[in-house]
Amino acid sequence: MVNFTVDQLRELMDDPQQIRNMSVIAHVDHGKSTLSDSLVAAAGIMKMEEAGDKRLMDTRADEIARGITIKSTAISLHYDVPKEMIADLADDKRNFLINLIDSPGHVDFSSEVTAALRVTDGAVVVVDCVEGVCVQTETVLRQALTERIRPVLFINKVDRAILELQLDPEEAYQGFVKTIQNVNVVIATYNDPVMGDLQISPDKGTVSIGSGYQAWAFSLTRFAHMYAAKFGVDEMKMRERLWGDNFFDAKNKKWIKQDTNSDGERVRRAFCQFCLDPIYQIFDACMNEKKDKIEKMLKSLNINLTADERDQVPKKLLKTIMMKFLPAAETLLQMIVAHLPSPKKAQTYRAEMLYSGPPESHEDKYFMGIKNCDQNAPPHAVHQQDGADRRSRALLRLWSYFRR
Repeated sequence: MVNFTVDQLRELMDDPQQIRNMSVIAHVDHGKSTLSDSLVAAAGIMKMEEAGDKRLMDTRADEIARGITIKSTAISLHYDVPKEMIADLADDKRNFLINLIDSPGHVDFSSEVTAALRVTDGAVVVVDCVEGVCVQTETVLRQALTERIRPVLFINKVDRAILELQLDPEEAYQGFVKTIQNVNVVIATYNDPVMGDLQISPDKGTVSIGSGYQAWAFSLTRFAHMYAAKFGVDEMKMRERLWGDNFFDAKNKKWIKQDTNSDGERVRRAFCQFCLDPIYQIFDACMNEKKDKIEKMLKSLNINLTADERDQVPKKLLKTIMMKFLPAAETLLQMIVAHLPSPKKAQTYRAEMLYSGPPESHEDKYFMGIKNCDQNAPPHAVHQQDGADRRSRALLRLWSYFRR
């Protein structure tokens, strides 16, 4: 059942601070549409059990038949941020309007990506953890940075790394580090100085990791929230300790910076120990049908399954448990709300990219109306400019819709 009304969306349209306009961009077959399913399901537009399988954003017959996105598809979603996810938000500022555009990844349809980026302020860059950063990943990220779009990263298909490649936690971690470094190289190459620092990092909360197909994901923000109370430390400090060369010496009960403790014994990386180990244990118990271990895990994680869910085949059971343990939508929406800009903020540095008037007119009332995201400014200023082609007018209409 849809968990929002048209009236709620319409009300949120009047508050630019509570809007997030974002695109999902990636190389072809890296899982954009599959991942979008989780966000759509969280809004109640489809069943959560169908997330990852239905590809709801592929609406055309040829897209369904070929299994790829051809046209950019937009959808508006409502998100109510739980207090435990972002504690410092005021109660009347917890409702957000998410305008999501799922764009194609195939190089032949790159014009669709350009159109999608022009009307959005942030982008979720999806990268397959097995294939890594590919040619089209760099292309669409370059397009985003050229349009002054702020990126965040989702490392996808971790289930393949565990089940198919059978990487151990340390190997998986090193793969994640390489992917993040490659994305940051592209960002450093094409970053506009006006945007400030756009480098992404898990300890900043701008990277999430998971499986769009199985509809689960996590960020260090989520695990830091879980472990901060246990260790009696601040969440921000815990988040920093869960990434990089940080190791927890359980024997001596202290944090160290090297993988060998004072007794000369090997110590495991904190990220592998506290983030990946619980996931690997669930995968092992489900795929090897260790029912006693599954029951013990479900009890410790406070996850309840119906009789039908318990009787599912291993892969279906695994997806069900992981969806309940680390729901992808919660992680992604929290990252989108916290780290992608609102139109009010984005327009301050994107206005000159969107306004088609001559440079000398950048102080007039039309330009300032766009820059200040002013609903009362003179409308359709760009329409009146000489030489505005059909494409520019179409983009403006879509841009105007998102900011009504």
